[in-house]
Amino acid sequence: MRVDAGLSRLLGLSRTVVAGLAEDGQVRADGRALDKSDRLVAGTWLEVTLPAPDRPVTEPTAAVEGLLRLHEDDDIVVVDKPVGVAAHPSPGWSGRTVTGGLAALGVRLSTSGADERQGIVHRLDAGTTGIMVVAKSERAYTALKWAFKNREVTKRYHAIVQGHPDPTRGTVDAPIDRHPRHDYRFAVVAGGKPSVTHYDTVEAFPAATLLDITLETGRTHQIRVHMSALRHPCVGDLTYGADPTLTARLELSRQWLHARQLAFAHPADGRGVEFTSPYPDDLRRALDLLRADG
Repeated sequence: MRVDAGLSRLLGLSRTVVAGLAEDGQVRADGRALDKSDRLVAGTWLEVTLPAPDRPVTEPTAAVEGLLRLHEDDDIVVVDKPVGVAAHPSPGWSGRTVTGGLAALGVRLSTSGADERQGIVHRLDAGTTGIMVVAKSERAYTALKWAFKNREVTKRYHAIVQGHPDPTRGTVDAPIDRHPRHDYRFAVVAGGKPSVTHYDTVEAFPAATLLDITLETGRTHQIRVHMSALRHPCVGDLTYGADPTLTARLELSRQWLHARQLAFAHPADGRGVEFTSPYPDDLRRALDLLRADG
């Protein structure tokens, strides 16, 4: 692979940043400076000098309108996340966050993990609504991270996708990694991280299908990428190929994707717990419009 593409994937940096490092002589192979367009060779000793962070990530603690606490105890807090809210702060994101919203409510989270991700054991895209569990205690953080990693958490989503998947019930087993040309997107690529999505048809409409989806893995944008790879992108998901005309007709400003249900063993005593989230107003309105068409 080219230096900019390969190091972008290895280090999780944008190709633009890697290209800048190469231009400054900060990327070397066996002591020789590399250009961004040079090819990486297996077995080469790479030395990369990374730039210092521009600034620390700060946590906005303002209240988050629409962030609902469905359950809270000494170990966990389960929330229903609204649209336009990220799980935690990150470079380049200046909007609202789940961790900031909980802080504003006086909820103390686990101190495990990176400072900006304390208590976060899984994430939802800013544009995806629904159920999230956040760890308050250290034992909860450890137990839930282990449970997610070992696929012992049931993650059920509802999505409306364009067209009609054939077969109506199936599994997508395809590796996902960053898109080779677009840093802000992900894609099915050879050599990516193993990713498995199961889907089942709930309701069919003339132009779209409501799917019930469960995940074995939890890759970034996994459902959106896999549905797009099947040529049935989530309705409203313009980033991954959705029809803008249908998106406008259904009055959507984001993908029709909702984290409907989360089930796991409670970290305190191992008992099974399950939480369900109703559709938010924008998704319910779009669903009603599709049903009216049928």
